[in-house]
Amino acid sequence: MRLILNQDWRGAMVRRMLLLIAGCLLLGFITGEYGWAMAAGLALHLGWTLSQLLRLHKWLLEHRPDEPPPDGYGLWGEVFDSIYHLQRRNQKARGRLQAVIDRVQESTAALKDAVVMLDSQGNLEWWNRAAETLLGLKTPQDSGQPITNLVRNPRFKDYFERGQYADALEIPSPLNDRLRLQVYVTRYGNQEHLLLVRDVTRLHQLEQMRKDFVANVSHELRTPLTVISGYLETLLDNVEEVNPRWQRALQQMQQQSTRMQALLNDLLLLARLEATDYPSDNQPVAVHRLLQVVVHDAQALSAGQHRIELDADPLLCLKGSEGELRSAFSNLVFNAVKYTPAGGEIRICWRTDEDGAQLLVEDTGIGIEAKHLPRLTERFYRVDSSRASTTGGTGLGLAIVKHVLLRHRGQLRVVSEVGRGSIFSCHFASAQVVPDRH
Repeated sequence: MRLILNQDWRGAMVRRMLLLIAGCLLLGFITGEYGWAMAAGLALHLGWTLSQLLRLHKWLLEHRPDEPPPDGYGLWGEVFDSIYHLQRRNQKARGRLQAVIDRVQESTAALKDAVVMLDSQGNLEWWNRAAETLLGLKTPQDSGQPITNLVRNPRFKDYFERGQYADALEIPSPLNDRLRLQVYVTRYGNQEHLLLVRDVTRLHQLEQMRKDFVANVSHELRTPLTVISGYLETLLDNVEEVNPRWQRALQQMQQQSTRMQALLNDLLLLARLEATDYPSDNQPVAVHRLLQVVVHDAQALSAGQHRIELDADPLLCLKGSEGELRSAFSNLVFNAVKYTPAGGEIRICWRTDEDGAQLLVEDTGIGIEAKHLPRLTERFYRVDSSRASTTGGTGLGLAIVKHVLLRHRGQLRVVSEVGRGSIFSCHFASAQVVPDRH
């Protein structure tokens, strides 16, 4: 009925205003005071309008969702009805959104993986039941607390504060050191964070078994291989007593045994690197002097066939293990020598950057296709299988580089173009960089 009455509110409003003006003119004609009559009519209209505003204000403050609007006439009736229908539409929309939110929360609550929502400052906003089991979060007392206050693992704090979430982080559970958790962080919205935590204890155990197996087999193979290499060396030292038909075979056997020894050494080094998260001898390393030694060895490997340049800041040191850093840097520089044709150039640069410090190894070698770059640091991955026989590599060099950098809070980045060369850059966080005090 209200809608029918308010359909012609514009015409009714015009008629009402005309009647008011006519009444004011009649009153002015009778009293002879047209001005006062119009003022009285205007005051009457303003008073009625104010009363409608007060009714609207009272209804908005006190009304319940299903309570209809107060009766109104003309324009005010249309305003009451429009607000009422708008509220009903918003109420239905909120109901649909709440239903979606409830379903999302129910589905995430049923997950075995922990889901944690954090604000832009890293404070807890919401989490599912699995987060209470895996991380020990408690409802409601932990709401609004910084996640780094509740998950106190130093690696997690460093990982979260650095803001580089391309790779997942594996840490022990705050509740049980025997449980291993894999943590993923994703940014969304207005720099909020979504934390996904998965129990990977079984996978960790399998990976540890693999590492132990490789380390044990590598260690056990060293003794027989040393014996074989010793006898081959003895035979080759007395080559005049050996049948000439066997000389070439013995030389090839010695080359392959040397290659196997290098492979075992690399496997054992990888096993040691994976055993702990940080180097035990975390002392300032004079990278300038370390690189001078590496360049000297690279020049011996090059045999004068390449131009090798070193540009290193002598006042810039790096906290870490000198032996591990030397192994990583040597792998990068020696690879540049092996895969750069004679007459090419190799440039090594150690300097500061916006994040801390970086080591650049740039060459003019054969380059690497883009499809191979994401897998370069995998164990035994080869861009070209024919390279192994020509360069004598083990396929573990860049895997060693990756693990050394991880232990020194660094990252490896590769830019390469086939036929034009490659740039391998090691980036270290500012916390690892210290000035040389000598």
